[in-house]
Amino acid sequence: MADLIANYKAVRASAALCAIASGRAPEEVKVLAVSKTFPAADIQRLYDAQNVREFAESKAQELEEKAKTLPDDIVWHFIGHLQGNKVRKVVRIARVIHSVDSEELIERLDRIAGEERKHLKILLEVNLSGEENKSGAYPEEIIRLTATCVQSKNLELIGLMTMAPEDANEERLGVIFGTLSDLKTELNRLFELHLTELSMGMSGDYKVAIARGATIVRIGSRIFGERDYGEQADSAQSTRHPCDGDCHSCGTCGGIRE
Repeated sequence: MADLIANYKAVRASAALCAIASGRAPEEVKVLAVSKTFPAADIQRLYDAQNVREFAESKAQELEEKAKTLPDDIVWHFIGHLQGNKVRKVVRIARVIHSVDSEELIERLDRIAGEERKHLKILLEVNLSGEENKSGAYPEEIIRLTATCVQSKNLELIGLMTMAPEDANEERLGVIFGTLSDLKTELNRLFELHLTELSMGMSGDYKVAIARGATIVRIGSRIFGERDYGEQADSAQSTRHPCDGDCHSCGTCGGIRE
């Protein structure tokens, strides 16, 4: 707990150095604090001490419970697998959804965003590891999904998101992250878009991701500390589950951490 602020400062400094090393300005890389499973009190501390205004959650119930107790000007990102029956709950709170991976979900988000009079920013999640237990559309599906996004009325496609395998070496990480960057460039060319965001890189691989063009790195354990999935959630959290939504592998966490 005492290290929370120091951890955040250290990650911000590290990300800034990585950005500079890759020929970009530090402000071009956003450190997104992934607060899933951690108490609302930790979010409030970062909000107060470091003026952090953007946080990410991966479960609809936990997002809803925390949002009720925290300041209204927080920009919530949703990064977990989004079930159809939870879409309205998330749309009412989140401003950015990273994990959009099907035509059905795009259409549901568009319809519900319209009903709720919301304008949503979304990213298409791409499965570049080829692992069947991971969420995300395969690269060959992304052109079709982009076309669906372009036709939507209440959604703004701003970029792409991916997760690399936890056991990937630096060379494979570079290939995966570089492929996502190339895919964004190709979509901009094909559709005459101006997609700007690449949400890639977590606590263990964000430096490689920034070197390959990441604009959003999703950092949890390096800021908040290691998660204890064995304890029950407090009043500001929902019941914890090993995969906690964003691991994309129901039943076993596999050690994947944002």
